[in-house]
Amino acid sequence: MDKLLIVWSSGEVEVAKKMVLLYSSVILPRGYWDRAHLMIWGPSVKLLAENKELQEMLAKVRETGVELSCCVVCSDDYGVTEQLEAMGVEATHTGELMTEALKTDWKVVTF
Repeated sequence: MDKLLIVWSSGEVEVAKKMVLLYSSVILPRGYWDRAHLMIWGPSVKLLAENKELQEMLAKVRETGVELSCCVVCSDDYGVTEQLEAMGVEATHTGELMTEALKTDWKVVTF
């Protein structure tokens, strides 16, 4: 099974729109990967909580079956945990999944 972990930490809108969320929205429907997980970490947590356009794009990503999580420490620091969970993003200790992905057969890409 081909598995991809996308780590999104950039706080830049254009990186989110033109790379992270655009790519994430097509990877499962086009069959590029069998399983995909978008991990939202650091400044991207705040950016997503503040930007309605990115929230709409994330909803489309979620609809394709891409799994979503965010760093609970980051989301708590920014005060946006409940807001992200309402979008279908699981707030968790992302270091565990990151470590598992790096030690096993996941491919990992970071933005």
